Amino acid sequence: MTRPLQSRRILLVIGGGIAAYKALDLIRRLRERGASVRPLLTKGAQEFVTPLAAAALAGERAHTDLFDRADEAEIGHIRLARDADAVVVAPATASLMARMAAGDASDLAATVLLATTLPILIAPAMNVRMWQHPATRRNLATLRSDGVRVVGPNEGSMAEAETGPGRLAEPHEIADALEAMLAESRPAGGFGFLSGRTKPGPLAGRRVLVTSGPTHEPIDPVRYLANRSSGRQGHAIAAAAAAAGATVTLISGPVAIPDPPGAKVVRVGTAREMLEAVEAALPTDVAVFCAAVGDWRPAEARGAKIKKDGTAPAPLALVENPDILATIAGRSADRPRLVVGFAAETDRVIENAREKIARKGCDLLVANDVSHEGGVMGGARNSVHLLGRDGALESWPELDKDEVGRRLVERFAAML
Repeated sequence: MTRPLQSRRILLVIGGGIAAYKALDLIRRLRERGASVRPLLTKGAQEFVTPLAAAALAGERAHTDLFDRADEAEIGHIRLARDADAVVVAPATASLMARMAAGDASDLAATVLLATTLPILIAPAMNVRMWQHPATRRNLATLRSDGVRVVGPNEGSMAEAETGPGRLAEPHEIADALEAMLAESRPAGGFGFLSGRTKPGPLAGRRVLVTSGPTHEPIDPVRYLANRSSGRQGHAIAAAAAAAGATVTLISGPVAIPDPPGAKVVRVGTAREMLEAVEAALPTDVAVFCAAVGDWRPAEARGAKIKKDGTAPAPLALVENPDILATIAGRSADRPRLVVGFAAETDRVIENAREKIARKGCDLLVANDVSHEGGVMGGARNSVHLLGRDGALESWPELDKDEVGRRLVERFAAML
């Protein structure tokens, strides 16, 4: 059976981060799958791994210098930019991503990435705060809109004794993502930087509404009912939709993550505030209800803090919150063309999701397992099931939430 990477020529750009050591294993794994690998190391990368080690594993010379006399006599950076089937950047540091997004050409790696029209896959790796910084999120959105594919980062412990998203995807994950990218057989120029000639995104001209995060339902001035939603999946969908060319309105409950680049953000606290903001944002082409909206709220929010006085507290009376998804899906005049709901379940995920899509009237339902064992709520990864109104079911493997967002946006564009 033909392997997807058999006889493929891969230019591997190794960025200057501690995760550069994994690039050596990536070379080995790519060659095991039949690819030939040409390493290109930035100056920073050479502080962590040597060109000799990369060359020995690749069986090819490692390139390092923009002003190499032998290479540049034949305009070597242009040859590197064209003489391959794809470019992989691993690790893609915050600095390297910034230079790619800005079109900087200050070293060999940045120059090659600016000159290429080949498919590009980047595997970001950096400190969690650098990954979450608004500048990095803007750069990521720019790269995605330019057609660059992204794998990772994963969540876990860092070299700085911190934990969070920012770990380089594992070499086998990068190889899998590369195979998937090449299998799409997009024409040259579908990725990369084309001197201002950018292909319109699949959602160009569309208006997209996304809800994200939890709601906080006040009990008194200092207490509230809420849930563990981090907003990561909703924010990832909003970022992917903006990168795909849509005009995006994100209505977010209280979260502790950066705003997605390219989206207009409306901040709300309660379910009733969220419904009001959603209705104000209509009409839209697509409405994605990813927020974990509180089903109930206290019947009466106290005006002063409830004091502990040694007696049993009065029972907390609850009333039902408005059903935002069902309300919008059931509209007639300004119903979005595509209404997408989410089902966060802890058991009987598929069965409950089938009941929910029939009850809510949405066009597509994205179901996932948010039980404690799944680690989805607050985590960086997700495993979802897509249900259509016709009963069709499609289950996806566990993916980074950014990748789930990108794939969902591609699905929305196809459905439109």
